[in-house]
Amino acid sequence: MSATLMRAVVQNGFGGPQVLRVARVPRPVPLPTEVLVRVHAAGINPVDWKTRSGTGMAGVLGEPPFILGWDVSGVVEETGFGVTTFEPGDEVFGMPWFPRAVGGYAEYVTAPARQFARKPARLTHEQAAAVPLAALTAWQALVDTAGVRAGQRVLIHAAAGGVGHFAVQFAKHLGAYVIGTASSGRHDWLTGLGADELVDYTAVRFEDAARDVDVVIDLVGDGHDRTSTRSLDVLRPGGLLVAIPAGVSAELAEAARSRGMRASAFLVEPDGAALTRIAELVDAGEVAVEVEEVFALEQVARAHARGETDRTRGKLVLRVAS
Repeated sequence: MSATLMRAVVQNGFGGPQVLRVARVPRPVPLPTEVLVRVHAAGINPVDWKTRSGTGMAGVLGEPPFILGWDVSGVVEETGFGVTTFEPGDEVFGMPWFPRAVGGYAEYVTAPARQFARKPARLTHEQAAAVPLAALTAWQALVDTAGVRAGQRVLIHAAAGGVGHFAVQFAKHLGAYVIGTASSGRHDWLTGLGADELVDYTAVRFEDAARDVDVVIDLVGDGHDRTSTRSLDVLRPGGLLVAIPAGVSAELAEAARSRGMRASAFLVEPDGAALTRIAELVDAGEVAVEVEEVFALEQVARAHARGETDRTRGKLVLRVAS
């Protein structure tokens, strides 16, 4: 293959998984302060299939054609002028440019060097690619937005998902009492990750099982059974609801205010420094990464269809480099 071309997953229109196809496209060139990374693996996230179908970050990316994917793990191939933090051969991972396009479903990406971090040594590239977007979402929501402290009670909806299983572990690391909602088949696993209490949402309404909560990390939203609004029933006065990714409607904001509570929207940002801290926790054995299945790049449509079932444990990943 020509050195100026690379394999990538492209889509020329919005639609179902069938719009995704592997093609050859020009390889990017790093600008000053950027690195060119040869991608070994790319994580798959709900925002990917939402954007593919015309929602998610479609408004940011604009009309197709474009290349999806933000989570990547790989090796620095080339550094642009001014880069001093990495050199060719370094193993890195990151969620660069989000929510703008980086084109992670491809053999190469370019982005500012400081939006990457060194890959955790104990992880494979497939495992590392499962980390950035989900782990940064959980970390920034708990640490930066909620400021969770030891002794607080934290409720995490969809605790068994990609973001959820990191949120359970980070909240426990911060010293919180961790409550999670998940189907009963995930309870033993989540207990092993640090959850103190689990609610089977298929059998019990969570507001009947949880109370006196300081922070709710809502990874479901009001679109499904009014989960955000119902979460106000479990919060203490002064408590905080962090609504990911559905955001906070005017009605939800007013309902929270009227009860002496807060409701905050949230969108994750690239953060190489936070990724470095997360990598340290992973290498110390304090945080586990769950990858349910790894797909070849050519299986991307099947991977998206699998993700859209909303029944995954942890993350799905594309293997890019052979």
